[in-house]
Amino acid sequence: MKTLSVNGCDMAYLDLGHGKPLVCVHGSLNDFRAWTPVLKPLSTGRRMIVPSLRHYFPGTCSGTEATFTMAQHVEDVIAFIEALEVGAVDLCGHSRGGHLAFRLALKRPDLVDRLVLAEPGGALDDTLMPTDGVDLGAGAGTRAHVAQSAEKIAAGDLEGGLRVFIEGINGPGAWDRLPAADRQMREDNATTLLAQVNEGRLPFSRAEAEAVTRPTLFIGGADTPGMLPVVLRALAAHVPGAKTAILADAGHSMFRQQPRAFCEAVLGFLGTSA
Repeated sequence: MKTLSVNGCDMAYLDLGHGKPLVCVHGSLNDFRAWTPVLKPLSTGRRMIVPSLRHYFPGTCSGTEATFTMAQHVEDVIAFIEALEVGAVDLCGHSRGGHLAFRLALKRPDLVDRLVLAEPGGALDDTLMPTDGVDLGAGAGTRAHVAQSAEKIAAGDLEGGLRVFIEGINGPGAWDRLPAADRQMREDNATTLLAQVNEGRLPFSRAEAEAVTRPTLFIGGADTPGMLPVVLRALAAHVPGAKTAILADAGHSMFRQQPRAFCEAVLGFLGTSA
């Protein structure tokens, strides 16, 4: 593990392999450990750089930090990439990290060569909301599960809060199916949900999707329920030239559930064989 000081924060990160840099940004309740199943294949023939965002493990979070915002995390990753002094990187973001990567690519396209968005998290504004009668439900991708989870965690029910969040993303029973190491990572980052409730994440708009200039790949899990697949399809339909890969027998944690298929899709898009 290395650290890099950016914007007054020491960001911990993993740095593996050699070659063109691929920066991977984790999602909610995750940190650099999330990418463990794909570290070897994605760092073969290229350099894979995996940071933990501000206030995530091994950092700390009380849940009240004013610096826990989406805008701050975008600025942190911008400063992180600049501090690496490697020029433009390939950028991959998952879930909340996918939202971050989308915002970064809009704000600083000069820092991004190719963009991979693995089920980016967030809401759609009216310009992207589907009108074909699709049932949006109350599951993955809504903000309700974040507030419900934070309420339980604030009241001292750590496992109950994490269960609500994980099952709000992946459906009933998802928490019980998590391996021990994945549960531990969520527990280590549980208090970030308290801050995430008021992180200032803005909805995606059609104008923003159409303004993305970098070659973009969207990756989703065929079994992901709720709103996340709706968000993916809406963005992919309007990002110019976007490609889409949907992985069979996978949900929102697709790179942990189907690491080989995930790496084949990513490396194929980036121009490196798996």
